[in-house]
Amino acid sequence: MADYREAPLASRPKTLDPAEYFNLSQDKRRSETERATLRAQLKRQYQMQLNNPHRKELIEDPALTRWVYARANPYNHFRPTKKTTLLGGLFGVLPLFVLYFVLKTDRDRKEEQIKAGTYDRRFHLSS
Repeated sequence: MADYREAPLASRPKTLDPAEYFNLSQDKRRSETERATLRAQLKRQYQMQLNNPHRKELIEDPALTRWVYARANPYNHFRPTKKTTLLGGLFGVLPLFVLYFVLKTDRDRKEEQIKAGTYDRRFHLSS
């Protein structure tokens, strides 16, 4: 830890803060240990079910089931934020207005040239 230098454009992660890392209370250490053992037990149980050679039933992973449901129903889980609003405007609405403006100004320019008699309206089979 003594050799760790701060990055110039990033703050130090909370997990590397010496006050948080070294001065943990006994309750916090015990709760982290309990969570780690519970995670290890669940992982071992899942691995035992997955690698059982006599398995006939389907193993359901609740986290995977929730993820698949959220992917299948994206609009039920959509939250409008500043970022999604900006991206929706940039990629959904703005191109329509730009396309309308370009086509409208081109058509108006051609109409003005036709009215003034300066537009070349020869018949072309190609282009």
